[in-house]
Amino acid sequence: MDAGADPSPESETGGGTWRFPAGKPLRLDSGATLAPLEIGYKTYGRLNETKTNAVLVCHALTGDQHAASVNPLTGRPGWWDQVIGPGRPLDPQRHFIVATNVVGGCMGSTGPASTNPKTGQPYGLAFPMITIADMVRAQAMLIEALGIETLFAVVGGSMGGMQVLQWAADYPEKLFSAVCIAAAPRHSAQNIAFHEVGRQAIMADPDWKGGAYEAAGVRPEKGLAVARMAAHITYLSEAALQRKFGRELQRDGLSWGFDADFQVESYLRHQGTSFVDRFDANSYLYITRALDYFDLAARHGGTLAEAFRKARGVRFCVLSFSSDWLYPTAESRDIVRALNAAGCRASFAEIETDKGHDAFFLDEPLFDAALRGFFASAALARGLG
Repeated sequence: MDAGADPSPESETGGGTWRFPAGKPLRLDSGATLAPLEIGYKTYGRLNETKTNAVLVCHALTGDQHAASVNPLTGRPGWWDQVIGPGRPLDPQRHFIVATNVVGGCMGSTGPASTNPKTGQPYGLAFPMITIADMVRAQAMLIEALGIETLFAVVGGSMGGMQVLQWAADYPEKLFSAVCIAAAPRHSAQNIAFHEVGRQAIMADPDWKGGAYEAAGVRPEKGLAVARMAAHITYLSEAALQRKFGRELQRDGLSWGFDADFQVESYLRHQGTSFVDRFDANSYLYITRALDYFDLAARHGGTLAEAFRKARGVRFCVLSFSSDWLYPTAESRDIVRALNAAGCRASFAEIETDKGHDAFFLDEPLFDAALRGFFASAALARGLG
């Protein structure tokens, strides 16, 4: 759907870019406002007559709205084809699935690369700071425009899981169920540190140009690639890296230099170089900062349970992975304890796997079974059959 058009739930696969009405700017936690504002989104399936089968899918740090359809930039399949599709836990034959690109992103939603209406040039660092709550606020406006009063479910992993928690805190009346995967109620000092390394790599690249690289006709590709390499290590586990690469050499013999001697080095370099083709460096700065600012309890007197006090009518499912050291199981248990303290109904499972944080993107039978079981139970309670 083109910018400016009303979003429609009528087609099997749809979406496009929705422009917020001129009289409805997005008001940000920083005190700034964004207008005009556009949100890139995709839909899969049809909204039923009672409008009770809608599921919002929230993406992780470098994701986008192409959750179950080919990414037009990369030509690669959707990033959550393991979960969304015929016969999958989220089935377009039964669910109306909405996936959006977050505010600050670079796949159709307004972000640092968008045109600043005051200057006619890309925002760059003039783009205001954003938060997870701002992302959710924009999603809520889109869901309202789609004519959906209550979502059957909101689901996401990693940063997507944080958006799920924010939805439960800010819009519990609009949720029937919520699935938080491999996430945390706040960003830890370790995670902030990893993000700072990535940001400094980008800003140290001479082609970053103080954030004005588009006007200069260059891109900080080397810095962004290094940022991606560093972050990607945190998405894996030591066991997974050892199983996939060990100390295997890329070629016969050592180079006795600084070429990629080891297969794991070559893998990380590939991850970095392929990433720069699909992601904007300034968006990476802003979205990682939004993650760093995330602390759900902070605006509720420092007590996480208070964030969920109004969400007692929501059915929760919290899932973690045993080898995830980015958002370890202990942080998921903190979420579950807070939900229980708030009187919420919550189920929890730690999935045994050595695939690390990224396990929710991969073929993991126990994870698949947990999602199927929860959605089946919630559908029965919702009267969806």
